[in-house]
Amino acid sequence: MKKTNNAPSTIIFDLGGVLIDWNPRYLYRKIFQDEAQMEYFLEHICTSDWNEAQDAGRSLAEGTDLLVAQHPKWEKEIRAFYDRWEEMLGGVVEGTLAIFRRLRASQQYRFYALTNWSAETYPIALKRYEFLQWFEGTLVSGQEKMRKPNPLFYQLLLQRFEINPSESIFTDDNLRNVKAAREEGIPSIHFQSPEQLENALKAVGIEY
Repeated sequence: MKKTNNAPSTIIFDLGGVLIDWNPRYLYRKIFQDEAQMEYFLEHICTSDWNEAQDAGRSLAEGTDLLVAQHPKWEKEIRAFYDRWEEMLGGVVEGTLAIFRRLRASQQYRFYALTNWSAETYPIALKRYEFLQWFEGTLVSGQEKMRKPNPLFYQLLLQRFEINPSESIFTDDNLRNVKAAREEGIPSIHFQSPEQLENALKAVGIEY
């Protein structure tokens, strides 16, 4: 692999949805017999907004107890979210990991991770996925008490690891987070598939 003179020298990865296949449906399909009921539960009870509050630093116990108090008839299903959280991990996104591996082997780049992740569940992933050790630095939202798309989270990444945004490229599967990164001057790719990511990297001068 080679890069052109103007290609980014720093590559920043989101984790969930880009390198790690995380989906609560992997767990809740074991709990719900009815797909529609499961989707209702994930849309109206254990919502993305609720989960992101834990990603922003709220404890799992506090978040769980708060939701159980609001929806007591769903207590068993709510408590399963974090009690059985590891069952939501579907493995690695193999195509992205293959790209990461080749990029790393070239010894031309710095690698960082910027992730919305609970401080209490991230250590599970850290033990499970060896490639999480490949990053020079990782910013975990739950540890920092802030999350994407908060501009301060991106600024903290740049400052802490002395990253020049004009020499970097960021990829995230959430378009909201990509747009926020661009607002902070970080060139960004909206991740949709490993193949699309590979093409987007080539477009900015990273060639295979």
